[in-house]
Amino acid sequence: MNVLAVSTPHSPDWRWRIVDYVGATVAESPGGFASIAEAVAAGAVHLERLSQQDRAQVARHPWH
Repeated sequence: MNVLAVSTPHSPDWRWRIVDYVGATVAESPGGFASIAEAVAAGAVHLERLSQQDRAQVARHPWH
């Protein structure tokens, strides 16, 4: 997955968006950020949390 920063004319603040490798949106920040760097950094933290949750679920449900 990738973290992107997006801004639109309607909402000029920067938001992070997590997309999968097909380009589908997985998650988007609820609030805006003043800079691209702040948005991407916050999105990276959120992506790491999602990854940790996924790993914890796999650990609880072994394949055998």
